[in-house]
Amino acid sequence: MSKSMESTVIPLRWIGDRGQGHLEMLDQRKLPGEEVWIAMKSPKAVADGIRDMVIRGAPAIGIAAAFGVALGMRNFAHDPMTSIESELSRLVEQFAATRPTAVNLRWALQRCQKVANDFDGLLDELVDALFDEAHAILDEDRANNLELGRHGSALFDEPVQVLTHCNTGGLATGGYGTALGIIRCLDDEGKLKRVWIDETRPYLQGARLTTWECLQDDIEGTLITDSMAAHLMKNGEVDAVITGTDRVAANGDVANKIGTYSLAVLCKSHGIPLYVASPLSTIDLDTPSGAEIPIEERSRDEVATIGDTTIVPASFDVAHPAFDVTPAELVTAIVTEVGVVEPPYEENLQRLFDL
Repeated sequence: MSKSMESTVIPLRWIGDRGQGHLEMLDQRKLPGEEVWIAMKSPKAVADGIRDMVIRGAPAIGIAAAFGVALGMRNFAHDPMTSIESELSRLVEQFAATRPTAVNLRWALQRCQKVANDFDGLLDELVDALFDEAHAILDEDRANNLELGRHGSALFDEPVQVLTHCNTGGLATGGYGTALGIIRCLDDEGKLKRVWIDETRPYLQGARLTTWECLQDDIEGTLITDSMAAHLMKNGEVDAVITGTDRVAANGDVANKIGTYSLAVLCKSHGIPLYVASPLSTIDLDTPSGAEIPIEERSRDEVATIGDTTIVPASFDVAHPAFDVTPAELVTAIVTEVGVVEPPYEENLQRLFDL
């Protein structure tokens, strides 16, 4: 097995048996300085972990929420006063409210809801079925990422210099990664000349997390500030940009970490392809266009501070949209686990679900 296929970077793990065990999350807020695993023993703890960015990345938060629902229903098993249906609905609403932009969260919760809707056995058996579903979502995600990586790598015949944004690796998924999964596969196949990693202000997912992942798997890369991308493109040092996404609308508009739209405009200006890595679970055919995608607004402190250092006067206003939307016409292709999708997206994305 190749080194990239052996990547052990994961954002969460289940500890113990289903009856007494708990979920653990790798605290991504503390990386790369220290690796701290936090025990999540209640659905509230899991929801807080998603909201507070202990875990982040669209596929990863969906997986975490599925385990959180199973954990919540297990804890509810000793309370006969509340109906199963109302408790499950409460849990689903609790998790759905944590992060509004990433559609994987809603997708995973719908899978949990379907398990419950189709179930007619005892509560203990339902809890087991929900844990089975959570583990299935986790296992499927990693397998899909491996396929997605292969499809993305096949887009390139020769060694390339790639620029990526945010963190889209094992930390953001069930393992291996989406955009970083493609980069892992390129590296494994000897087709990666260099990876440029945007620091990705304000949360620094590129600087803190993607660099850390690359070190774990011996992938050589170079960190840059977000504002350096245009300079590198102008000098011919970027052959392609590969990003992930938190939601793809039916028309091909792409919501991703703030700063992605800027990269897309730069790619258009310099004649550089922009590839978006997206599992099928991130494609939302119920959302017609990017205009309907809710954009999460996060706290000013994440912009106004770096670590424990405040860099903005306390009285000064700060905006913090966590995502932006890249119009479909700026996206060269969308890479999925079942193949590469090119325009027209409205027709070709639909075909993926008709297979």
